Amino acid sequence: MVKVGIIGLGTWGKNLLRNFSNLTDCEVLVCCDQQKEQLKKIQSIHPDYRYVQDYKEILEDKNIDAVVIATPPESHFEIAHQAISKQKDVFVEKPMVLKVEDGEKLLKAAEEKKRILMVGHIMEYHSAVLKLKELVENGELGDIYYLYATRVNLGKVRDIENALWSFAPHDISTILYLLNKEPKRVTASGQCYLQKKKGIEDVAFLTMHFDDGVMAHIHVSWLDPHKERKMTIVGNKKMVVFDDMQSGGKIWIYDKGVETKLDFNSYGEYLSLRFGDILIPKIDSSEPLKAECQHFLECIRDRSTPRSDGKDGLRVLKVLEAAQSSLEKGGTPEEIKT
Repeated sequence: MVKVGIIGLGTWGKNLLRNFSNLTDCEVLVCCDQQKEQLKKIQSIHPDYRYVQDYKEILEDKNIDAVVIATPPESHFEIAHQAISKQKDVFVEKPMVLKVEDGEKLLKAAEEKKRILMVGHIMEYHSAVLKLKELVENGELGDIYYLYATRVNLGKVRDIENALWSFAPHDISTILYLLNKEPKRVTASGQCYLQKKKGIEDVAFLTMHFDDGVMAHIHVSWLDPHKERKMTIVGNKKMVVFDDMQSGGKIWIYDKGVETKLDFNSYGEYLSLRFGDILIPKIDSSEPLKAECQHFLECIRDRSTPRSDGKDGLRVLKVLEAAQSSLEKGGTPEEIKT
């Protein structure tokens, strides 16, 4: 039985608490949030736990095996590093930290202390993404040409991190997971419309470029007329669309492509369009967050490496940091740190 302490009970923290509370091989001992009102609200729903305002009480509790961190991103490094130093396994929400150098320090600390470090890249636990991974790895799509993703909404406007840091980690982590490689450079552009004085971009566009010519484009915004969560993958054999807003039929596989054929009349070659069937595979409807939380507990039990481990968090962070630099320079290409 893994004994857990949860730090941060805001929008996402309360979802983590709900899931860990319902897992049979887990016991939540203490919950923490700096806001008294938030503590009272969560306590009325989950009255059986101990609640504190100081996260250090969780870190000092020797009965707690693992710490779940869902605080604002700027506090991730300090809390996670302290937790690891106290011999706690750590689950930290995305983005893992805000600086590559801090991410490297966190990885080093986890390796030295032999602690599990897992990052909340929830899309890597989505059953539809697992199906996409299968399609890519078994060669059904053929060679991947390019990918593009859209994550937009007319929703909660953040006042600290911009749309790039708030939304893009989902799609960056998904793309790197599917391709199993890192880009060599990134370009990004964005604009501040609602909070110009603070310089917080409401919309951002970024493109990752890989050594083999593959490109991946991401559009994120909280200033859009509709909610969309969609990714398209174009291969030389087939193409696939993943629409997470669909209640059913989240993945559509298109047997379409362009083929090179011989022209025997002119002894030349020509391009031929191919239009085949559309396949809509059945996808498991289980909650990705539940699968992610269960995976964390399994890694603690088996002392195994998480799918979204610290290294995964760091490679996403490298893309984010380079994209932010490119954005600030008006879209100048930025090389990814190696």
